[in-house]
Amino acid sequence: MARVLAIRQLGNGLSYVGHCKDALSVQGAEISMLRRIGAPVMEVLGVQNNLAVTYEDLGRVDEALSMRQDVYSGRLKLNGEEHEYTLIAANNYAFSLVQLKRFEEAKALLRKTMPVARRVLEVSHCVTLQMRSLYAQALYRDPGATLGDLREAVSTLEDMERTARRVLGGTHPLVVQIERHLRAAREVLDAHGTSPGGS
Repeated sequence: MARVLAIRQLGNGLSYVGHCKDALSVQGAEISMLRRIGAPVMEVLGVQNNLAVTYEDLGRVDEALSMRQDVYSGRLKLNGEEHEYTLIAANNYAFSLVQLKRFEEAKALLRKTMPVARRVLEVSHCVTLQMRSLYAQALYRDPGATLGDLREAVSTLEDMERTARRVLGGTHPLVVQIERHLRAAREVLDAHGTSPGGS
């Protein structure tokens, strides 16, 4: 197990300093080693999550999505839908879906997981806030968004911004991100309202 930990540290270190291609091969070797020694599923899922981040850093978003989906499915089986790790995996999977503009899939996943996150983690938890932010993004960034979708995105982000600012403070990166999405959603709503057919 000491060898696995050394490999993990090497992979994480390479990723941290931006040597993502090298990190990818080290993380792949780590997963192979963990499977070979029959390591607990929880260990493998953790490395798969790191691998998904590395794929994203390399711009290989389709592979990141596949890995995120595997991690979410694995967490559901291992921990159940109400565990914090499962909710984090769902959030990461939704993030990848939004990045790939697969908005309908992202909305469906988030509609299922957001109520669980609110109940288990509470409304002001960072994961719950991130899920709601992703949901709002899936609403306003969708080219087929209706006026109702855009209004829901803006009101969701306005509500979140107040909650996040109160809990995390105005300079927290998540608050800054929410504010950026709120501005973008308002711009899309304004453009939709003034465009032909906007109502």
